[in-house]
Amino acid sequence: MADTLHALTALGQAAPQTRVIGPYRIEERFDVALASVASRRGREAEVASAAAAAGIPLPGPARFTAGPLYAGFWVAPEMWFVEAPFASHEDIVAVVKPIFGEAASITEQTDAWVRFDVLGTNLAALVEKLCNVDFARAADGYATRTVIEHMGCYLIRHTSGALTIYGGRSSAQSLLHALEVTAASLL
Repeated sequence: MADTLHALTALGQAAPQTRVIGPYRIEERFDVALASVASRRGREAEVASAAAAAGIPLPGPARFTAGPLYAGFWVAPEMWFVEAPFASHEDIVAVVKPIFGEAASITEQTDAWVRFDVLGTNLAALVEKLCNVDFARAADGYATRTVIEHMGCYLIRHTSGALTIYGGRSSAQSLLHALEVTAASLL
């Protein structure tokens, strides 16, 4: 039997989509594996130690930190989302679980979310129309949960000209539409 199964992006395509609207570039990312890491009660020090030894950043509240292989952002007390390259971490739980052992609960998140990277000038104007994040005053590495068009999202500020938005995979088309319409409204 021929291999007829092929992975699709959250937007339902074989390859990630990119939209360019004026000075804004919206890129669907399909090359990042994602897992949640939650410390088990009383094991917080073990989790911190294991993460440090493995080079997995577990930043404080409202922060994103990138390392050589892993990146992480805070989502709740003693809970983070950890990113890694999909090519080497397709089964991210199988890679990360042995690092933490029984000290943390690890849950696959890759296919639950769509990731859009937005690049461009004056992203503060775009963000202030999308949600209630004060992007202009936020520092690089700021990460927060917010709402965009009634969809719960995570927004990460990398620089004044680069941000990442994670939204529910089932709302990928709606989130992309919101980004496109808002970008077009600023032209």
